[in-house]
Amino acid sequence: MSSARFLPVMLLAASTAFAQVSRQTLSPVTNEDLRGVSAVTEQVAWVSGTHGTYLRTSDGGRTWLPGQVPGAEKLDFRGVVAFSADEAFLMSAGPGEQSRIYHTGDAGLHWQLQFTASNPKSFFDSIAFWDRTHGVALGDPVPDETGKLKFQVLLTQDGQTWQAISAAQMPVALQGEGAFAASNRCLALLNAEDSQIHSGAGIDSNLWFATGGKSARVFHSADRGQTWGVFDTPIAHGPDSAGIFAIAFRDPWHGVIAGGDYKQPERDGPNLAFTKDGGKTWSLSQIFPQSFYSAVAYDRGSLALSLANAKGGGDDNRAHIRLFVVSPKFVFDFRPPKDPTRVSPPKNSGVGFNAVSPFPKGGALLVGPKGSIVTLP
Repeated sequence: MSSARFLPVMLLAASTAFAQVSRQTLSPVTNEDLRGVSAVTEQVAWVSGTHGTYLRTSDGGRTWLPGQVPGAEKLDFRGVVAFSADEAFLMSAGPGEQSRIYHTGDAGLHWQLQFTASNPKSFFDSIAFWDRTHGVALGDPVPDETGKLKFQVLLTQDGQTWQAISAAQMPVALQGEGAFAASNRCLALLNAEDSQIHSGAGIDSNLWFATGGKSARVFHSADRGQTWGVFDTPIAHGPDSAGIFAIAFRDPWHGVIAGGDYKQPERDGPNLAFTKDGGKTWSLSQIFPQSFYSAVAYDRGSLALSLANAKGGGDDNRAHIRLFVVSPKFVFDFRPPKDPTRVSPPKNSGVGFNAVSPFPKGGALLVGPKGSIVTLP
């Protein structure tokens, strides 16, 4: 990828209809720190954050309805996965019993507590779903019966009950290695819609997660957690604050990892890398300068369009799939083969970025501190 030429672009503002281009930043609906985001359609989306907070819209962002899960006032919801205006899962991150999974099927009128971590050393990092009944949650390493550190991986087969993968099936984590609950993006899979897009086949069985701290590695399972491979990456690591913060795949072979050191966000890379072999090897991005990145996601609209063109006899342009790379103060909007565009908020707006969720038909929804909710067409 060529070196970046950063083109200034006015931020497309929050709390307006997703389909409209707005160049003003509106007052936030909440002042909570938001790190969870799930765009179901261009009209329906959920976001989540500190103090048990969640918000949802069913009218394209013209209105956001805030809520707080009863009994979760002290929890930090770092992850949300939604399937409709009525159904969503929330994951909280925190030590021990503060790591939980909730579900609602009636737009938040009632919440079911599905799982509470019992190990005091547990700390959940991310949650994702292949479809509405098959999901996975990732937690930091805890000692097994022999004292070896193993990442916690929980699966649900019915969307209601969660079971941990046996520690005996998990590779050993390195001392000082963990995952980051920064944007609900350290865990990656191809959900049912993604599987249909790239192959037209059934639900994909691949599962990846990325680590940081003393090591920056990618764990991969091709059979939903039954067996694993672990691969080193060139992403910067060492301090507890550094490593891979986000991972995404557009198909079973092509993916991206992003990270850095969140305590030194302006430090140059290596903070961004790509794979063509399912995560076994990684090639560093050549953009310069780099910085800390908390989230990354492929544009689902451009992927679907590219594959539709290929099936129709046109060129397969998957090499040119749009990509969003999120930094606290800006977003890289990659539209290969063009250089990435740097999208920044207006000065003194107070808008920042933590996490991203792509819309099914193109563009993305981003959230950040102090109630930042932003659309990027």
